[in-house]
Amino acid sequence: MIKSLDQKLEAIRQNPDTKAFIIADAKDADMAFGVRATGRRHYLAARGERPARFSPEIWDREEFGFRNLPEFLDIIREVVEQGKVDIVLMSAYVNELLAIKEGLFRSSSITPAARANDATDVWAIRHGCYTAEPAQPFRSASIDHIQCGQQDCDRSSDVFPGANLGLYSVTFLNQLDQDKQTLESFKAFREEAEAKRFRYFLEVFNPNVSSGIPPEKLGEFINDHILRSLAGVTDAGRPVFLKIPYHGPRAMEELVQYDPNMIVGVLGGSAGTTYDAFKLIHDAQKHGARVALYGRKINQAEHQLAFIEMLRLITDGVIGPREAVHAYHGVLQAKGIKAHRSLDRDLQLTEQAMSYDERGSNRSKVSISQRAPTASQDGTVIPPSSASETEPAKKKDASDTGKSWPVHADGRPNFSQMTASQRRDYDRERLRKMFG
Repeated sequence: MIKSLDQKLEAIRQNPDTKAFIIADAKDADMAFGVRATGRRHYLAARGERPARFSPEIWDREEFGFRNLPEFLDIIREVVEQGKVDIVLMSAYVNELLAIKEGLFRSSSITPAARANDATDVWAIRHGCYTAEPAQPFRSASIDHIQCGQQDCDRSSDVFPGANLGLYSVTFLNQLDQDKQTLESFKAFREEAEAKRFRYFLEVFNPNVSSGIPPEKLGEFINDHILRSLAGVTDAGRPVFLKIPYHGPRAMEELVQYDPNMIVGVLGGSAGTTYDAFKLIHDAQKHGARVALYGRKINQAEHQLAFIEMLRLITDGVIGPREAVHAYHGVLQAKGIKAHRSLDRDLQLTEQAMSYDERGSNRSKVSISQRAPTASQDGTVIPPSSASETEPAKKKDASDTGKSWPVHADGRPNFSQMTASQRRDYDRERLRKMFG
């Protein structure tokens, strides 16, 4: 099966103006949070509840509140079946269960990936204090175990039963000894990855302790560290793409314009509001990012598949962030799912990084239609058209309700021949099928 990641990476390298955008679902939180990693049980896959052991005299399942691992794996299976993301990032253990033993990704266009290191700044243990200490390099997983589930993989080919893509994270603190140790560990990993034909993408966190750098200067600090650190790395050892915090449009464009061969992505960060999540991916794409990796923002969503669908509609240019929030709440209402926040609260911007585009001239602000979505007869929410508010709605007769877009001989949609209107019709039909 051809992977959408590889197709999009090639499109991005060949054409800097391509609209190809890579979305990753980060399901690797068990490398950080322990029991809480699977998320609250407000959302379960269609398979529903998996058996769990609780002593009724101590507590019950609802009081506990968190999914167990089988329920978490069911959600990943649904995300893969949905096929809207390009990467699913997992721990080495979950990768073994789903990719190696189950073969979940063999016939999927989605690429499996595994977290290749777990430095101490992700040790978010209950009652622990590790995340408050300066980050130190550490690796639980080996490349061999990620690729094939055991030491000494069969390397007669480049095909492995597990993941051949990993996330390696670094945290620069503006402290000489700590940062030097981080780079030495990164160098050792790069050399092993190159020898074992293992691809990776590089995550660069903000300092997790006081660095003496003003918050408004962190983007410059991170950008310079990335470029300086990779200047001594030839193509064979360079990351496939970057995953960094979004520090606003200036910092993003500064990094993107430096080297057209370097693909830049953003990390999702804390959960925040739905508008925070949708505006982040929209603005990052607008200013040059070509990848987004969302973990908590997806895992804590009321309906993960609907949330992912909205992310894809935004990056495809079908709807804007504010429209997507309306549409998402409409889906929740149609499915009888209680939203975490009211629509008004969920339309608020709470993340500081996103406030950059709210300032300055009108030219820097994003124009977003604020029309509410409509609903079909079965209650399925249809996002509003991205056309102008003043443009009259076009009527359709019964003959237009079928496939009103061009298709290939085998029935697959022919995106290269679609007009903007036909693409909107196609995406609306996808929503109807997904949430009907």
